[in-house]
Amino acid sequence: MSEETTDGVAEAIAGELELLSPRVRSDREAAGRLLDPEFVEVGASGRRWDREAMLSELAGAPGASGTGPRYRPSGMSGTALAPGIVHVTYEVVLGERRSRHSSVWRRRDGGGGWRLYYHQGTVVPPGTADAP
Repeated sequence: MSEETTDGVAEAIAGELELLSPRVRSDREAAGRLLDPEFVEVGASGRRWDREAMLSELAGAPGASGTGPRYRPSGMSGTALAPGIVHVTYEVVLGERRSRHSSVWRRRDGGGGWRLYYHQGTVVPPGTADAP
C-alpha cells in the first residue's frame, strides 16, 4: 500500500471519528467541512438525507450534546477502493442502540481534503450476535 493510500485511509477514519464527536456534531460549520457537497445518507430509519438536511438536523440529533449519550465506535477500519476513494466500516453504540455503519469518503481534485460522500447506518436488533 502506498503512503498516499495509507494517509487517505487514516484521514477518512479521522474524519469519521470527528463526525461522531459532540464538538463537531453540534457545530454546523465544522460538520460542513467534513461533508461532501454531494453528500447522501441512508439512515438506520431508512430516511434519505442530503447535505443540507443533515446539517440542519445534526446539532439536535443524538450524540450532539456534551452532556448526553455519546457514540462509542468499535472495529473501525478503512480500505482504499481507488485513488481518492476510501470505504470505512465500523459499529457504534449510542445508549442501548447498536448499529453498523458504512461510509465512502472522497478527496476531490482542487483541495478541500477528504469529505464524507455517502453514509449508511443499519440498526442491529437486540440479541443479534456476530457471525463467526
